[in-house]
Amino acid sequence: MELYFLGTGAGMPSKERNVTAVALTLYDERGTMWLFDCGEGTQHQILRSPLKASRLEFIFITHLHGDHVYGLPGLLTSRSNQGGTTPLTLFGPPGLEAMLEPVLRFSQAHLSYELSYREVREGLVFEDDRFEVTCAKLDHRIDSYGYRIVEKDKPGKLDAAKLKEQGIPPGPLFGKIKDGETVTLPDGTIIDGKAFIGPPIPGRKIVILGDTRKCEAAVVLSADADVLVHEATFDSSMEALAETYYHSTAKEAALTAKRAGAKQLILTHISSRYQEDEAQQLLIEAREQFPATWMARDHGSFPIT
Repeated sequence: MELYFLGTGAGMPSKERNVTAVALTLYDERGTMWLFDCGEGTQHQILRSPLKASRLEFIFITHLHGDHVYGLPGLLTSRSNQGGTTPLTLFGPPGLEAMLEPVLRFSQAHLSYELSYREVREGLVFEDDRFEVTCAKLDHRIDSYGYRIVEKDKPGKLDAAKLKEQGIPPGPLFGKIKDGETVTLPDGTIIDGKAFIGPPIPGRKIVILGDTRKCEAAVVLSADADVLVHEATFDSSMEALAETYYHSTAKEAALTAKRAGAKQLILTHISSRYQEDEAQQLLIEAREQFPATWMARDHGSFPIT
């Protein structure tokens, strides 16, 4: 599981940063990847990356501002040309389908796969036996959501050494015991499989927020996250401007991570006014409040261990 940043800039792209898009690769877990937001030029960024659009399974849109969605028509169309045939689901706020479908229809876009839409509301968005995705509404000029991705706990490891101490040799019984079943040995001894299984292995928790001012919803959604991806459009000297335009400063992002008890924070959505070394000021400000902070860069990857 890894986060790969395809675009880390704010509303206007710059030479250093394209507009917002971040992929969550789940190759070991599902053989697929999920994309969060799809700003203009995302398909070009994918071509310059080790990622493959054909492996896209879900796209989660945080809100309908152009720097988060204008890349969708191109990406959806080129996915067909790159061998994408598996179904693709778009999750997003009300209006996503109404905005996108006319573009695909009038351009006579040919999709070689099934495209479906799921309109999100606060609460559960997706769940299967491995993952759960929930969302919450943030504080932005239009409806903007944050997504919380939770990997479900895995069963504990089988204590093979303990089984051998009990005189139970490796074999078919190991599988039943690993599943926590109660088994009867050839000599009549009854073994409770649960006694030989270690504690559950906690799943990973990732939170990716859309554009937002500082708000309580962001803190609640990010509780105990292993990784929090938070916008940091401005430095703290522009706090009033951030408030006016419904954005956050790097310091405010760090305080959200601190209050939420997150383990690591990644700053993204950086204004184009911060070039090269100037962006380091945002990182310095955030680390003063929350030391485990990192600055996202285009084509930067972040393993989630």
